[in-house]
Amino acid sequence: MKEKKYLSLVCFLKNKRSSVAYEEKSQLVTFLNPYSYLIARKNIALIDRFHTICYDGFLLVLAMKCIGKKCYRISFDMTSLAPVVFHDACENKKSIFFIGSEPGVAHEAIEKIKVEFPTLLVSGFRHGFFENSDDRDLFIKQLAEENPDIVIVGMGSPLQEKFLFDLSASGWRGLGFTCGGFLHQTASGGTQYYPKWMNYLNLRWLYRIFDEPKLIRRYLLDYPKFLLLFTYDVIISSLCDVRK
Repeated sequence: MKEKKYLSLVCFLKNKRSSVAYEEKSQLVTFLNPYSYLIARKNIALIDRFHTICYDGFLLVLAMKCIGKKCYRISFDMTSLAPVVFHDACENKKSIFFIGSEPGVAHEAIEKIKVEFPTLLVSGFRHGFFENSDDRDLFIKQLAEENPDIVIVGMGSPLQEKFLFDLSASGWRGLGFTCGGFLHQTASGGTQYYPKWMNYLNLRWLYRIFDEPKLIRRYLLDYPKFLLLFTYDVIISSLCDVRK
């Protein structure tokens, strides 16, 4: 299949679906925040393989609304989409496979999730590291054969997107979500990772810096870079619209 060419990521996102269609059993869903936006700019053809692109984070939602995109914050955590997915899985007896983070983290996260969703059907879990490409390919083949209804992947961008795309390309036809740091957050803080007042005031980023100090570079350097490159992409997108 010939890959589409886009002048900018904004050109691509303007017409991309940003809400999950639960009636579709086969669907790939990923999420953008200001940090992953920078990565997605270099991987537009990859995220084009996803049916739905959700906007995670107040800053990106605000930026998209400023250019006329109707959207709202959706993230894969317990303040947003995760409990909806888990509730639907329990109600409809859908199986879920979790993969991502360091060894032991997924298991600990699942134990805490099942306190709140005891009937959740977990078909399996695995950490997010592979010895080599052959190890990865073999696991993808085995997972496709196991055929869980839902697969949730937390490997960081773009590894998690590549994994879900390759899983889909192998013949699996389920509902796939990327989840970023959700497994780590749930393992370390439980299903109520963010203090309620911080969630209400959209200060989740501040709590993440407190919990993961390594993220300070992302917020102090990468987020300002996002604002500059997003503005550039909007200008390019506007020129594209004028030429049409």
